[in-house]
Amino acid sequence: MTVRLPSAAAFHLVATRGRPLLALALAPLLALAACSSSHRDTGGLAAPRNHLLSEDRSAGGGDDQIGSSGVNAYLWRGAIDTLSFMPFSSADAVGGVILTDWYTPPATQNERFKITAYILSRNLRSDAIRISVFRQVFADGQWTDTPVAPNVVSDITSRILTRARQLRADGGK
Repeated sequence: MTVRLPSAAAFHLVATRGRPLLALALAPLLALAACSSSHRDTGGLAAPRNHLLSEDRSAGGGDDQIGSSGVNAYLWRGAIDTLSFMPFSSADAVGGVILTDWYTPPATQNERFKITAYILSRNLRSDAIRISVFRQVFADGQWTDTPVAPNVVSDITSRILTRARQLRADGGK
């Protein structure tokens, strides 16, 4: 059963028809109705929630996660920002996987790179991200897989972690 309280217009109508006592009796009900809280969803399209702006003061190593996934929001954003010079093939924030498409650096037209980034944890730690870099060289009319330099993976990982720490220190901005 739903109880509907009179609106302010109804109060005005009662007060103007010569029933001041009834209007006086309804005043506390109108005041109470005005103070009631309604649980409205303000997180719709008009006010999107940025998960990176929330405070992260946990002792778990910075476990600010995206939604209900097990992915650290700062690592995710750090990886997206760091790898943004390459075209993305897919990016799954819930699963924590970023796949780039092949990228050819402007200086070298006969080699291309592809990167896969896996965010493995909710914690902002170096072992919470795994990077795989693939390199191909164009020779004899076809692309051939070749190994990358040994420091490439660690350099990219360091840049992602540095960006994630910077985002955390800046509150996600």
